[in-house]
Amino acid sequence: MSKRNILILKAILHVVCIAPFFWLIRFYTSGALELDPDPVAYITHFTGNWALWILLASLAITPLRRLSPRFAWLIRFRRLIGLYAFFYASLHLATYVFLFSGYDLPAVLTSMRQGHPGRAVAEWKMVWPTIWDDVLKRRFIQVGFLAWLILLALAVTSPAFIMRAMGGKRWQGLHRLVYLAAFAAVIHYWWLVKTGVRTPWKVTAVLVILLLARTVYTAGKRFRKSRSVLQTTKD
Repeated sequence: MSKRNILILKAILHVVCIAPFFWLIRFYTSGALELDPDPVAYITHFTGNWALWILLASLAITPLRRLSPRFAWLIRFRRLIGLYAFFYASLHLATYVFLFSGYDLPAVLTSMRQGHPGRAVAEWKMVWPTIWDDVLKRRFIQVGFLAWLILLALAVTSPAFIMRAMGGKRWQGLHRLVYLAAFAAVIHYWWLVKTGVRTPWKVTAVLVILLLARTVYTAGKRFRKSRSVLQTTKD
């Protein structure tokens, strides 16, 4: 695929990935979000769902490009999609920290406009004990935070110059943790919903399929390698 077409597709991908965020902003500014029984829960689920689906989309690129050499160009979009997964995961975390925890964000913004930035620190000191207590007691927060930390590490090390500085093998080893992040995110989803709710089954099924595809490919590659070695020995 030509460089021009790659740039066009990247521009389209940017629009597609950022569209849910702007839709959410529009949903809020129009006043429609206030009509929801639980606006904070709505934002929490909205950002979390998009983070998880975009993360799974980034994982799907590798098995898709392995289907045929003609799909090799797909790898050019994996980093971009992964960064958007981190973006929505960060919004998901920020929703908990700045809305759910009791952090008075409107008051902080007002104080900052009036030239009193210290209010931001004061509010953080007030809610931090509650947040820390939640982290210690609620396992769904623990596993969700683990997924976010992994995505943070992958986002920070995603630039090409960092990959060169780390070395290919160490960089690849770190970025394979994306599967652990996806697994932790799915577990976070299951532990977050109420008992008996089966909503997370769709993302679970997609993740299982992606993991099976990777397992089958790895097993096939090892089998072909061992068969080649055996054939060389016989010759």
